[in-house]
Amino acid sequence: MGNNKSKLFRITTIAGSLNGLLKGQLRYMNTAFDVYGVSASGNGKINKVAEREGVKVIPVEMTRQITPLKDIKSVYQLYRILRKHKPLIVHTHTPKAGIVGMFASWLARVPLRLHDVAGLPLLEAQGSKRKLLDIVEKMTYAFASHVYPNSHGLKAIITQNNYCNPNKLKVLGDGSSNGTDTQYFNPSLITDTAILDLKAKLGIKETDHVFVFIGRLVTDKGVNELVAAFCELHNSVENTKLVLVGPHEPDLDPLLPETEKLIAANTAIITPGTIMDVRPYYAIADAFVFPSYREGFPNVVMEANAMGIPAIVSDINGNNEIIEHGKSGIIIPVKDSTAILDEMTTFMKNPKAYVTLPPSEIRNSIIEKYDCKKIWKYISKEYALLTKELQS
Repeated sequence: MGNNKSKLFRITTIAGSLNGLLKGQLRYMNTAFDVYGVSASGNGKINKVAEREGVKVIPVEMTRQITPLKDIKSVYQLYRILRKHKPLIVHTHTPKAGIVGMFASWLARVPLRLHDVAGLPLLEAQGSKRKLLDIVEKMTYAFASHVYPNSHGLKAIITQNNYCNPNKLKVLGDGSSNGTDTQYFNPSLITDTAILDLKAKLGIKETDHVFVFIGRLVTDKGVNELVAAFCELHNSVENTKLVLVGPHEPDLDPLLPETEKLIAANTAIITPGTIMDVRPYYAIADAFVFPSYREGFPNVVMEANAMGIPAIVSDINGNNEIIEHGKSGIIIPVKDSTAILDEMTTFMKNPKAYVTLPPSEIRNSIIEKYDCKKIWKYISKEYALLTKELQS
């Protein structure tokens, strides 16, 4: 028997995004659609997605930088693939995959061209670069038939900047592109022994107050302000530790040289690099700190709360939709190292008065709104609705 399922193409710029942003979702959608994952090959990393998710994959080389000639080549390559396969839906994620995927889909006359907005890097750009990125963003939305900001805050920003016809915009559920796997991010799975072992490995004493950050160690994530605030805190309170989990990206968004010096010089700042299983790092935290400048709907904040850990986060879309101020965490101004210092200090003095929800209720708030299976159902229902409208 032949396969009568319609084809669904999910496209990201790099294989790491296809692997991480859509983990589990591709397999879920493959029951109703013939799913294809498309991204740059990443030296074969895209094949791991195929193995884990049970879907087909097609490599199309794309770059995260502004590379017009390479981008035109990517559009042409993807256009030929789409003309051959004739998918019902193309659903893109990340900025470069957005413009390449939506333009190629429009050229190939794909009926349903969906773009997911999970953040706007252009918001931190200035001058001619900002103008160029504004044009590209508007073009992406123009080629799309439907646009899905993954937070209500992002939808408001897109509307305010006149990037898109408001009729194209829709936030599914309470936000997020993939939710979080609350069965995996579950504190009961991390034993006391594992916590003690990790603390011993990192040189953390039982009497230490531990603040954890997980993400790329770049300027846009607020790491400069976080490190400056922590160093000042540590000068007055020695039994404090800051754990920065994640990779440096010096080519795209480097930290300030003075920040790098502070990290190198301060033994209370621990940088274990990229960690595959970050759950034990959440588990050792007294508080998670995430002072990012811009986000879509940050997975790490959902993960921290799913682990029952309160979070100190910047007042940006996504962060301020996940965190209930004074209950599951604290919301602070953006780019404000003094605010980070003040809140870390206050949290250390009296955490129970500071964040009123117990860990179990912090966790339950994520399960109720953002469990990944709920998000997948929202997206699946949207696909079914769009298909029905198309056929009517």
